[in-house]
Amino acid sequence: MIDISFSPEVSDAKTKNLPIVALESTIITHGMPYPQNVETARKVEATIRAAGAIPATIAVLEGRIHAGLTDEQLETLGQAQNVAKLSRADLAACVATGGTGATTVAATMICAHLAGIGVFATGGIGGVHRGAESTFDISADLKELAETPVTVVAAGAKAILDLPKTLEVLETYGVPVIAYGQDDFPAFWSRSSGMKAPLRMDTAEQIALAQKTRTAMGLPGGQLVANPIPVDAEIPAETLAPIISAALSEADAKGITGKAVTPFLLQRIFELTEGKSLAANIELVLNNARLAAAIAQSMTH
Repeated sequence: MIDISFSPEVSDAKTKNLPIVALESTIITHGMPYPQNVETARKVEATIRAAGAIPATIAVLEGRIHAGLTDEQLETLGQAQNVAKLSRADLAACVATGGTGATTVAATMICAHLAGIGVFATGGIGGVHRGAESTFDISADLKELAETPVTVVAAGAKAILDLPKTLEVLETYGVPVIAYGQDDFPAFWSRSSGMKAPLRMDTAEQIALAQKTRTAMGLPGGQLVANPIPVDAEIPAETLAPIISAALSEADAKGITGKAVTPFLLQRIFELTEGKSLAANIELVLNNARLAAAIAQSMTH
Protein backbone atom coordinates (compact mmCIF):
# COMPACT_ATOMS: atom_id res chain seq x y z
CA MET A 1 0.00 0.00 0.00
CA ILE A 2 1.25 3.48 -0.86
CA ASP A 3 2.27 5.54 2.15
CA ILE A 4 0.55 8.95 2.17
CA SER A 5 1.82 11.96 4.08
CA PHE A 6 -0.95 13.80 5.89
CA SER A 7 -0.54 17.37 7.09
CA PRO A 8 -0.99 17.71 10.88
CA GLU A 9 -4.40 19.36 10.30
CA VAL A 10 -5.67 16.58 8.02
CA SER A 11 -4.23 13.86 10.24
CA ASP A 12 -6.10 15.36 13.21
CA ALA A 13 -9.32 15.57 11.14
CA LYS A 14 -9.04 11.91 10.17
CA THR A 15 -8.53 10.87 13.80
CA LYS A 16 -11.62 12.83 14.87
CA ASN A 17 -13.68 11.82 11.80
CA LEU A 18 -14.15 15.46 10.80
CA PRO A 19 -15.36 16.34 7.26
CA ILE A 20 -12.47 16.77 4.79
CA VAL A 21 -12.48 18.31 1.30
CA ALA A 22 -9.72 17.47 -1.19
CA LEU A 23 -8.29 20.21 -3.43
CA GLU A 24 -6.20 19.87 -6.57
CA SER A 25 -2.81 21.55 -6.98
CA THR A 26 -2.61 22.32 -10.72
CA ILE A 27 -4.52 25.54 -10.02
CA ILE A 28 -1.42 26.54 -7.99
CA THR A 29 1.29 25.46 -10.43
CA HIS A 30 -0.43 25.85 -13.81
CA GLY A 31 -3.43 28.09 -13.17
CA MET A 32 -2.10 31.43 -11.94
CA PRO A 33 1.13 33.37 -11.47
CA TYR A 34 2.89 33.69 -8.10
CA PRO A 35 1.92 35.12 -5.58
CA GLN A 36 -1.75 35.14 -6.68
CA ASN A 37 -1.73 31.33 -6.92
CA VAL A 38 -0.71 30.89 -3.26
CA GLU A 39 -3.07 33.65 -2.08
CA THR A 40 -5.97 31.98 -3.91
CA ALA A 41 -5.07 28.52 -2.57
CA ARG A 42 -5.03 29.89 0.97
CA LYS A 43 -8.34 31.68 0.39
CA VAL A 44 -9.96 28.43 -0.85
CA GLU A 45 -8.62 26.54 2.17
CA ALA A 46 -9.91 29.28 4.53
CA THR A 47 -13.34 29.13 2.85
CA ILE A 48 -13.55 25.38 3.50
CA ARG A 49 -12.59 25.86 7.16
CA ALA A 50 -15.17 28.65 7.54
CA ALA A 51 -17.79 26.30 6.08
CA GLY A 52 -17.07 23.65 8.71
CA ALA A 53 -14.66 21.24 6.99
CA ILE A 54 -10.90 20.67 6.73
CA PRO A 55 -9.07 21.32 3.42
CA ALA A 56 -6.63 18.76 2.02
CA THR A 57 -4.65 20.18 -0.90
CA ILE A 58 -3.12 17.23 -2.76
CA ALA A 59 0.27 17.12 -4.49
CA VAL A 60 3.26 14.83 -5.02
CA LEU A 61 6.38 16.24 -3.37
CA GLU A 62 9.69 14.42 -3.93
CA GLY A 63 7.94 11.14 -4.65
CA ARG A 64 5.43 11.24 -1.81
CA ILE A 65 1.70 11.80 -2.10
CA HIS A 66 0.64 14.56 0.30
CA ALA A 67 -2.95 15.01 1.47
CA GLY A 68 -2.89 18.45 3.02
CA LEU A 69 0.00 20.88 2.61
CA THR A 70 1.56 23.00 5.33
CA ASP A 71 1.84 26.75 4.71
CA GLU A 72 5.52 26.30 3.91
CA GLN A 73 4.86 23.48 1.42
CA LEU A 74 2.15 25.53 -0.27
CA GLU A 75 4.53 28.48 -0.61
CA THR A 76 7.30 26.25 -2.03
CA LEU A 77 4.95 24.62 -4.55
CA GLY A 78 3.62 28.03 -5.59
CA GLN A 79 7.13 29.17 -6.56
CA ALA A 80 8.42 25.86 -7.99
CA GLN A 81 9.43 25.71 -11.65
CA ASN A 82 8.77 22.93 -14.16
CA VAL A 83 6.35 21.05 -11.92
CA ALA A 84 4.81 18.02 -13.66
CA LYS A 85 1.07 18.13 -14.37
CA LEU A 86 -0.10 14.73 -13.20
CA SER A 87 -3.03 12.64 -14.38
CA ARG A 88 -3.78 8.91 -14.09
CA ALA A 89 -1.16 7.98 -16.72
CA ASP A 90 1.86 9.56 -15.03
CA LEU A 91 0.95 9.75 -11.31
CA ALA A 92 2.58 6.43 -10.35
CA ALA A 93 5.68 7.18 -12.44
CA CYS A 94 6.16 10.51 -10.63
CA VAL A 95 5.91 8.78 -7.25
CA ALA A 96 8.24 5.95 -8.34
CA THR A 97 10.95 8.32 -9.61
CA GLY A 98 10.82 10.70 -6.64
CA GLY A 99 9.39 13.53 -8.70
CA THR A 100 7.29 16.56 -7.79
CA GLY A 101 3.95 17.05 -9.48
CA ALA A 102 0.67 18.90 -9.21
CA THR A 103 -2.50 16.86 -9.49
CA THR A 104 -5.24 17.34 -12.08
CA VAL A 105 -8.84 16.33 -11.38
CA ALA A 106 -8.16 12.65 -12.24
CA ALA A 107 -4.97 12.40 -10.15
CA THR A 108 -6.56 14.28 -7.24
CA MET A 109 -9.48 11.85 -7.24
CA ILE A 110 -7.09 8.87 -7.12
CA CYS A 111 -5.05 10.36 -4.27
CA ALA A 112 -8.15 11.49 -2.35
CA HIS A 113 -9.59 7.98 -2.53
CA LEU A 114 -6.26 6.48 -1.36
CA ALA A 115 -6.35 8.97 1.54
CA GLY A 116 -9.93 8.07 2.46
CA ILE A 117 -11.37 11.44 1.36
CA GLY A 118 -14.69 11.27 -0.49
CA VAL A 119 -15.34 14.89 -1.56
CA PHE A 120 -13.25 17.11 -3.83
CA ALA A 121 -13.76 20.76 -4.86
CA THR A 122 -12.29 22.09 -8.09
CA GLY A 123 -12.97 24.79 -10.71
CA GLY A 124 -14.11 22.82 -13.76
CA ILE A 125 -13.42 19.30 -14.94
CA GLY A 126 -11.72 18.40 -18.20
CA GLY A 127 -13.81 16.82 -20.93
CA VAL A 128 -14.12 16.26 -24.66
CA HIS A 129 -12.11 18.86 -26.58
CA ARG A 130 -13.61 20.53 -29.63
CA GLY A 131 -12.57 18.60 -32.72
CA ALA A 132 -12.18 15.38 -30.70
CA GLU A 133 -13.80 13.43 -33.52
CA SER A 134 -10.48 13.79 -35.38
CA THR A 135 -7.98 14.27 -32.49
CA PHE A 136 -9.52 11.85 -29.92
CA ASP A 137 -8.56 14.46 -27.30
CA ILE A 138 -10.69 13.48 -24.30
CA SER A 139 -9.68 14.24 -20.72
CA ALA A 140 -8.89 11.35 -18.38
CA ASP A 141 -11.12 13.14 -15.82
CA LEU A 142 -14.24 11.59 -17.39
CA LYS A 143 -13.11 7.97 -17.07
CA GLU A 144 -11.85 8.71 -13.55
CA LEU A 145 -15.31 9.85 -12.50
CA ALA A 146 -16.62 6.49 -13.74
CA GLU A 147 -14.09 4.49 -11.72
CA THR A 148 -13.12 6.34 -8.53
CA PRO A 149 -15.74 6.88 -5.77
CA VAL A 150 -15.19 10.58 -5.10
CA THR A 151 -17.86 13.29 -5.36
CA VAL A 152 -16.42 16.13 -7.45
CA VAL A 153 -17.88 19.63 -7.07
CA ALA A 154 -17.15 21.80 -10.13
CA ALA A 155 -18.78 24.65 -12.05
CA GLY A 156 -19.51 22.18 -14.85
CA ALA A 157 -16.88 21.41 -17.47
CA LYS A 158 -14.53 24.10 -18.78
CA ALA A 159 -16.37 26.25 -21.33
CA ILE A 160 -13.55 25.82 -23.88
CA LEU A 161 -14.64 22.18 -24.34
CA ASP A 162 -17.31 20.51 -26.46
CA LEU A 163 -19.98 20.39 -23.73
CA PRO A 164 -22.61 18.26 -25.56
CA LYS A 165 -19.99 15.57 -26.29
CA THR A 166 -18.66 15.82 -22.70
CA LEU A 167 -22.15 15.12 -21.31
CA GLU A 168 -22.57 12.28 -23.82
CA VAL A 169 -19.34 10.58 -22.68
CA LEU A 170 -20.26 11.02 -19.01
CA GLU A 171 -23.61 9.33 -19.75
CA THR A 172 -21.86 6.48 -21.56
CA TYR A 173 -19.59 5.95 -18.56
CA GLY A 174 -22.57 5.97 -16.19
CA VAL A 175 -21.47 9.06 -14.27
CA PRO A 176 -24.26 10.92 -12.41
CA VAL A 177 -24.21 14.59 -13.46
CA ILE A 178 -26.08 16.57 -10.83
CA ALA A 179 -26.86 20.27 -11.30
CA TYR A 180 -27.09 21.99 -7.93
CA GLY A 181 -30.17 24.18 -7.46
CA GLN A 182 -31.06 24.54 -11.15
CA ASP A 183 -32.07 22.47 -14.17
CA ASP A 184 -29.41 23.76 -16.58
CA PHE A 185 -25.90 22.34 -16.81
CA PRO A 186 -23.57 25.24 -15.95
CA ALA A 187 -20.69 26.22 -18.24
CA PHE A 188 -17.84 27.26 -15.91
CA TRP A 189 -17.75 31.08 -16.22
CA SER A 190 -21.46 31.11 -17.17
CA ARG A 191 -24.41 29.82 -15.14
CA SER A 192 -25.96 28.06 -18.11
CA SER A 193 -24.65 26.11 -21.08
CA GLY A 194 -28.10 26.06 -22.66
CA MET A 195 -28.28 22.30 -21.97
CA LYS A 196 -30.39 20.56 -19.35
CA ALA A 197 -28.44 18.64 -16.73
CA PRO A 198 -29.32 14.93 -16.46
CA LEU A 199 -30.06 15.29 -12.71
CA ARG A 200 -30.90 18.07 -10.27
CA MET A 201 -30.50 18.17 -6.50
CA ASP A 202 -31.12 21.11 -4.19
CA THR A 203 -29.39 20.09 -0.96
CA ALA A 204 -25.96 18.85 0.13
CA GLU A 205 -27.71 16.06 2.06
CA GLN A 206 -29.29 14.65 -1.11
CA ILE A 207 -25.94 14.70 -2.91
CA ALA A 208 -24.15 12.94 -0.04
CA LEU A 209 -26.88 10.30 0.17
CA ALA A 210 -26.70 9.70 -3.60
CA GLN A 211 -22.98 8.83 -3.34
CA LYS A 212 -23.54 6.61 -0.28
CA THR A 213 -26.34 4.83 -2.17
CA ARG A 214 -24.12 4.24 -5.22
CA THR A 215 -21.50 2.67 -2.98
CA ALA A 216 -24.09 0.54 -1.16
CA MET A 217 -25.37 -0.72 -4.52
CA GLY A 218 -21.87 -1.74 -5.59
CA LEU A 219 -21.77 0.82 -8.40
CA PRO A 220 -18.23 2.03 -9.09
CA GLY A 221 -17.21 5.62 -9.56
CA GLY A 222 -18.10 9.02 -8.21
CA GLN A 223 -20.47 11.76 -9.23
CA LEU A 224 -20.11 15.17 -10.80
CA VAL A 225 -21.87 17.99 -8.97
CA ALA A 226 -22.26 20.94 -11.34
CA ASN A 227 -22.50 24.03 -9.15
CA PRO A 228 -23.29 27.26 -11.05
CA ILE A 229 -21.02 30.27 -10.59
CA PRO A 230 -22.59 33.00 -8.37
CA VAL A 231 -24.80 35.41 -10.34
CA ASP A 232 -22.67 38.49 -9.61
CA ALA A 233 -19.47 36.76 -10.79
CA GLU A 234 -20.62 35.18 -14.03
CA ILE A 235 -19.58 36.15 -17.56
CA PRO A 236 -22.56 35.51 -19.88
CA ALA A 237 -22.08 32.72 -22.42
CA GLU A 238 -22.86 35.06 -25.34
CA THR A 239 -20.01 37.38 -24.25
CA LEU A 240 -17.57 34.49 -24.04
CA ALA A 241 -18.49 32.61 -27.23
CA PRO A 242 -16.52 34.84 -29.69
CA ILE A 243 -13.57 35.08 -27.26
CA ILE A 244 -13.34 31.29 -26.88
CA SER A 245 -13.65 30.94 -30.65
CA ALA A 246 -10.75 33.36 -31.23
CA ALA A 247 -8.56 31.57 -28.65
CA LEU A 248 -9.31 28.16 -30.22
CA SER A 249 -8.38 29.47 -33.68
CA GLU A 250 -5.06 30.76 -32.32
CA ALA A 251 -4.27 27.44 -30.65
CA ASP A 252 -5.02 25.67 -33.92
CA ALA A 253 -2.87 28.05 -35.94
CA LYS A 254 0.05 27.55 -33.54
CA GLY A 255 -0.30 23.74 -33.57
CA ILE A 256 -0.82 23.55 -29.81
CA THR A 257 -2.01 20.08 -28.76
CA GLY A 258 -2.44 17.73 -25.78
CA LYS A 259 -1.84 18.97 -22.24
CA ALA A 260 -0.68 22.36 -23.53
CA VAL A 261 -4.10 23.25 -25.00
CA THR A 262 -6.01 24.10 -21.81
CA PRO A 263 -3.34 26.36 -20.21
CA PHE A 264 -2.90 28.21 -23.54
CA LEU A 265 -6.65 28.77 -23.96
CA LEU A 266 -7.18 29.89 -20.37
CA GLN A 267 -4.30 32.38 -20.68
CA ARG A 268 -5.61 33.83 -23.96
CA ILE A 269 -9.15 34.10 -22.55
CA PHE A 270 -7.69 35.88 -19.50
CA GLU A 271 -5.99 38.39 -21.83
CA LEU A 272 -9.02 38.83 -24.09
CA THR A 273 -11.41 39.38 -21.14
CA GLU A 274 -8.90 41.78 -19.51
CA GLY A 275 -8.61 39.58 -16.43
CA LYS A 276 -12.34 39.05 -15.88
CA SER A 277 -12.10 35.31 -16.55
CA LEU A 278 -9.57 34.82 -13.75
CA ALA A 279 -11.64 36.84 -11.26
CA ALA A 280 -14.67 34.71 -12.18
CA ASN A 281 -12.57 31.55 -11.89
CA ILE A 282 -11.56 32.42 -8.31
CA GLU A 283 -15.18 33.14 -7.31
CA LEU A 284 -16.48 29.88 -8.74
CA VAL A 285 -13.76 27.85 -6.95
CA LEU A 286 -14.67 29.51 -3.63
CA ASN A 287 -18.35 28.78 -4.31
CA ASN A 288 -17.54 25.13 -5.04
CA ALA A 289 -15.45 24.92 -1.86
CA ARG A 290 -18.45 26.01 0.24
CA LEU A 291 -20.77 23.41 -1.30
CA ALA A 292 -18.14 20.66 -1.05
CA ALA A 293 -17.72 21.43 2.67
CA ALA A 294 -21.49 21.03 3.19
CA ILE A 295 -21.49 17.72 1.28
CA ALA A 296 -18.48 16.45 3.30
CA GLN A 297 -20.35 17.30 6.51
CA SER A 298 -23.35 15.29 5.34
CA MET A 299 -21.08 12.38 4.33
CA THR A 300 -19.62 12.10 7.84
CA HIS A 301 -23.03 11.96 9.56
